[in-house]
This record gives sequence, C-alpha cells and structure tokens, in this order.
Amino acid sequence: MPTNLYSEDLAPVPAGSRTWNTWNYAALWISMSLCIPTYMLASSLIEGGMNWWQAILTIFAGNTVVLIPMILNGQAGTKYGIPFPVFARASFGTKGANVPALLRAIVACGWFGIQTWIGGFAIYQMLRLWIPALEQLPLVFPASWGLATGPAICFILFWILNMYVVYLGIDSIKKLLVFKAIFLPVAALALLYWAIHAVSGGLGPILTQPSKFTNAASFWAFFIPGLTGMVGFWATLSLNIPDFTRYARSQQAQVKGQALGLPTSMTLFSFIGVVVTSATTIVYGTTIWDPVVLAGKFDNKVLVSIAMIAVAISTLATNIAANIVSPANDFAHLNPAKISFRTGGFITGIIGILIFPWKLVADPSGYIFTWLVGYSSLLGPVGGIMIADYYMLRRQQLELDELYQHDGRYSYRNGYNRYAMLALLLGIAPNIPGFLATIHVIAADALPGWIIGMYSYAWFVGFFVSGIGYMLMMRSVRAVEYVAAK
Repeated sequence: MPTNLYSEDLAPVPAGSRTWNTWNYAALWISMSLCIPTYMLASSLIEGGMNWWQAILTIFAGNTVVLIPMILNGQAGTKYGIPFPVFARASFGTKGANVPALLRAIVACGWFGIQTWIGGFAIYQMLRLWIPALEQLPLVFPASWGLATGPAICFILFWILNMYVVYLGIDSIKKLLVFKAIFLPVAALALLYWAIHAVSGGLGPILTQPSKFTNAASFWAFFIPGLTGMVGFWATLSLNIPDFTRYARSQQAQVKGQALGLPTSMTLFSFIGVVVTSATTIVYGTTIWDPVVLAGKFDNKVLVSIAMIAVAISTLATNIAANIVSPANDFAHLNPAKISFRTGGFITGIIGILIFPWKLVADPSGYIFTWLVGYSSLLGPVGGIMIADYYMLRRQQLELDELYQHDGRYSYRNGYNRYAMLALLLGIAPNIPGFLATIHVIAADALPGWIIGMYSYAWFVGFFVSGIGYMLMMRSVRAVEYVAAK
C-alpha cells in the first residue's frame, strides 16, 4: 500500500484488538464531559437569561440531537475498524479527506486554546493572591486584544507546559487523567455544597430564580442558537468518533455506551453549573459564569491555591487527551513522512494562541454565538455529507482495501470528489452572512432578516443542505462506481 495513505495509526484495527465494551464508552463520555467548558456551557445559558430548567432542557436536547450523528458515524468505525480520516476518504476522496480533517483540526486548536487559557487563568488566580503586584502590571498588548499582562504571562507559561508534555509524548499524561477523574467530580460537588449552604434556604431560592425573558419571542431568539451551540459543543466528536468506536467489541457496545454516557453526564454536570451560577446571582448580586473566577473570590488563600493548582492539572490532562491527540494526527495525515505527532502537536499549540481564546470565553455571547455556533456551521456540512454517503448511497458497504489506494474507487478525480467539495461549500454558504453580522463585519440589517437568521440554525442548515445536496449530485451523475460497493 502507498505509504502516504497507510500507516500503523491509520490501519484498520484487527478484530482481536477491539476490546472496548459498553462501560468503556460510557466512561469515556463521563470523563470528557467533566470539564470546565461543560460547566461554562450551562453557566452561559443562565447568564444569557434562562432559568435552571430551561438551561438543563436545552443542554439535554442538544446532546440528544448530536448523539444521532455520533452513533451513525461510529457505526463505520466499529464495522471496519477505521479512524475518521480514512472513513472521510469514502465521500471526500483519498486526498480530499484532508479538507474535513483540517476543518475539525482547526476547531480542536480553538478548544486547545480555550482550555489553555482556563488553565493559565487558574494559575493567575492563585498567584495574584500571593503576589498582588501581578494585577498591577502595565499593559504590553494592544487594548483591542483585551489581554491584561498578568493573565497573559500565566497563559504563556501554561502553554509552554502543554507543549512540553507534547514533547514528552502522550504516555506522560496518563496519571494526570486519573487525577482529573478523581478531582473534578469532587470539586464540582464541593461547589454544589457551597451553593446550597451559601444561599439562605438552600436549593429553594436557587431553583426559583426566574427567567430574564419577558416574552416567548425573546426566549426563542436565545433558545435556537443556544440549542445549536449545545449541538456544536460535540460537533467535532460527532465526526471523529470512529477514532474511538474502531476499538468496539460490537455495535451494541458503542451505541449503548454513548447513549448512556453522553446525554446523562453532560446534563448532570451541567446541573451543577446551573445551580452554582444561579447561586452567585443571589450571593454576589451578579452572575459569575466562570468557575475559576468564582473560586478566586473565596477568602482562604491556601484553599484557593489548592483548587487552582488542581484545576490547572486537570485542565492540562483534558487538553492533551482531547485537544492535542486528534488534531496532531490530522496534521500528520497531511504528510505522514514529514509531519510527526509531535510536530502536529506544536502546530496545534501555535494555532491555539492565534485564535485569541481569551476573547472567545470573555462573555457568554462570544462563547455561544461566535465560537460554538460558528464552528458548527463548518462541521455540520461535513457530517451531513459523510452520513448521506455512507447510509443513503453506499448502504453501509465500503471496499476496505481501496480506502488505502490511489487508484481505487475512492480516488475519484486526482484524489478529490468534487461533488463533496461543492456540497460542503453549499452547506457553509447560507451561514456566512449571519456569522459576519455576529462578529460585526457587516451590519445586522444589511441583509433580509431571514438570511441573517439562518445562522441561529447553523449546524442544522449545514447538515441538511450539504447532505441532501451531495446525495442529489452523486445520484444525478449516476456515479455508480463511486457510490455502490461491488
């Protein structure tokens, strides 16, 4: 097989090596769901105006929706033992598969930057208690960056630590993942305990906090993009889930494991975020949606220091495992001979800085409308194309050997399936005006409201436009050799 299409990492997993059971997949989702961004996800909905049950319902609904493409794409990984980049070759072509892989990789770079900022800010919250002068350092970055010098120093130091772990290799993070699995649930329960005891009357006043929406129209205007953001939260994993399901013992294991693990763990952990955030409104008179900022308000220096160090360590573990491994492999997929896993990790780290992660999490609006909804407009179309190709056209049948051949049916024309590329563009295009209005490149009233409004449904619009468009184009050209395994 050609070396640039086949490697040990990309090879199908032998049947004897597929050992993951239902509990393994449930545990995977529990581990990935227990992270600071999940907490902030729930908090952002409260800060945006929802009450506790509206926020929980939105999160549960979003995770139930994204579970569907998660299971559908996971089926191919389990059946053929192949990872995401190889599965994408069936629809995009042996070379064209780099396009969806890179789109997903760039999003993962953004998540890497966000997690690195969270870890660095935790270190800053600790150090400023012991070194107050850290808060008074003069600005060295342009005011438009919105980056204070103290947090910037801690962010850079934590980024260097992440890059050092990449240099050492993924095995160095195993013990930290165990620490995270123990610490984060304990820390979450500790915050819940604080919320209940800090508010007179316990959960009662917290759960009776009213919604800030005065009418149905204002609620739906926030709910729709909020739901899209919840779907977008795991849009990356809904594509590259074959990277994990390729190790499943059976289809039942991956389906049950994901169904049990994803919606439940996300909803339960988010409930803690909702309760604690609602409590901050009562205790402090303002909504604090960032748990790191909240912990920094506590009086005990030693307690805050221990908590911030623990947050930094657990964030480091999550970051390397969830946001370095996949994009590093995607970058390596571009040229396996020249780009190693380590080099791919360094590329991820650099892009993670350039994406200005502190701006993405500066407020709930940016977190949901700019980041989550924005990247869902890129990944929804990819998911629509892959699912339409595998289920509607190929009827779940792939020629495994030809996925690794330049001259097979999946090479299309020069390695690219032009219909997949066109369908991808068709799915992205409707969401561009709304995105540009959201980041204030164009005025909100520059185009008709329904065009701008489609952005609120970004993942759904992209998924169905690209999926249906791809299917119609492929069938219209009667590309039998491309769509039907012999």
